[in-house]
Amino acid sequence: MRARYGIPLGIVAAGTAGLVYAAGFEARSFRLRRVTVPVLPPGMRPLRVLQVSDIHMVGGQRKKQRWLQSLAGLRPDFVINTGDNLSDPEGVPEVLDALGPLMEFPGAYVFGSNDYYGPKLRNPARYLLEKASGRHGLNGNAPAVGAIHNPWEDLRDGFDAAGWLNLTNTRGVLKVEGVSIELTGLDDPHIKRDRYARVAGGPSGAYDFSLGVVHAPYLRVLDAFTADDYPLILAGHTHGGQLCIPFYGALVTNCDLDTDRVKGLSTHTVEGRTSYLHVSAGCGTNRYTPVRFACPPEATLLTLVEKV
Repeated sequence: MRARYGIPLGIVAAGTAGLVYAAGFEARSFRLRRVTVPVLPPGMRPLRVLQVSDIHMVGGQRKKQRWLQSLAGLRPDFVINTGDNLSDPEGVPEVLDALGPLMEFPGAYVFGSNDYYGPKLRNPARYLLEKASGRHGLNGNAPAVGAIHNPWEDLRDGFDAAGWLNLTNTRGVLKVEGVSIELTGLDDPHIKRDRYARVAGGPSGAYDFSLGVVHAPYLRVLDAFTADDYPLILAGHTHGGQLCIPFYGALVTNCDLDTDRVKGLSTHTVEGRTSYLHVSAGCGTNRYTPVRFACPPEATLLTLVEKV
């Protein structure tokens, strides 16, 4: 009798079904996460902050556009966009259209690597190899060669025209119904564009509340924000792990953050000081890996309340 070394049909069928689910359903199963964060000074009214991240817009993604537009119905006090809006050089008009209703609210933004550069086809196993070797993005890897340059200037101009604050290695202030919020932002650490020295020193103390904003939650950035006593840091980039194992969680974060904090609310402690950290799993994927598993796409409505 001839030996058979083929893959059992049951395994093939299960793998195919999982891929169909991950690409055809979950990657477009948009969710709203609601989180309460006790960070405000005593006596301050609650603030509702909508965080959108990692949209990775590709032409024709109508369901994603409609869902993002619908978030305006939440009526947040302000909006924070933590970057990676693009996954298509032609996607700027669709991003601006999708976010148009949200740009009626006060807001601010930082960019991620995919706002500057188009994605490239990569072997997903490289993320595991980078994790094992401690190399992520340009933090240890060689600079990208032949990268596609996205029209990020058009995206910036659209956000700026709507009155959103550009937090690229700088500070800004939002005023919301008599409340002043000081924002300190960084350019993307994943491609070494962060310049914390330009914004170092912590909250000025001149405003009602302060928070830090960055795309990729690298530890050097979280350490700096926390040491400077920012009560809250908002980030994206990780996609929540994107392909997760049920009842286990994420395998990678695509940065040096641990997988236990790959998405959602956690804390970060350094030098005896602790900040809240919220990492959005984002609502998109790289155009070459349009799948999610056990990690649905999301935006987050954070309700900031008084410290306990």
